[in-house]
Amino acid sequence: MNQTNTSEKTRRIAFIGMFAAIASVLMFIEVPLPFAPQFYKLDFSEVPVLIGTFSLGPVAGILIELIKILVHLLLKGTQTAGVGELGNFFVGCAFCVPAGLFYRRKKTKIDAIISMALGTVFLIISGCFMNAFVLLPAYAAAFHMDLSALIAMGTEVNANVDSLFTFVVLCVAPFNLVKGILVSVITFVLYKRISRFVKGM
Repeated sequence: MNQTNTSEKTRRIAFIGMFAAIASVLMFIEVPLPFAPQFYKLDFSEVPVLIGTFSLGPVAGILIELIKILVHLLLKGTQTAGVGELGNFFVGCAFCVPAGLFYRRKKTKIDAIISMALGTVFLIISGCFMNAFVLLPAYAAAFHMDLSALIAMGTEVNANVDSLFTFVVLCVAPFNLVKGILVSVITFVLYKRISRFVKGM
């Protein structure tokens, strides 16, 4: 029994490491979106995090998210004084953990779709909250900028952005909506194939 438990723990650690490594690599591939300021770029590192969460559970998902950030920092460093990485971790967890918790109840295709939709809602809400009250003020402070300068970057891509509120509603929320949908679609297509491999090992 002890040998079986040890083998299972080793297998889980190996897959957590594998998913985190893939996620770290995907963080390097960033795509700008036309309706968001230049310092917001889309990456697909949440795909392996979400697949790992569905396969191994929410705690594993948090670990994958954390290792992903640490490895990326080790390889690339930070261009945002750690603010972007902090936001990526907390918002990523806000997306994957609720989705993983819901999916644990009943692992059907419908439940997978509902769980990812739920995760996307949490992603949008947490993204708006974190940006408005934590990330944007911290970014402005770290680079000795006025918050209005960041809001002005939003105005450049959307003339209706004239305050912090309109910034998060018109820039941050659509960005996270698109991210949630794309990550969910890719995860839906890949998950069953990968989960069979995980369970079969």
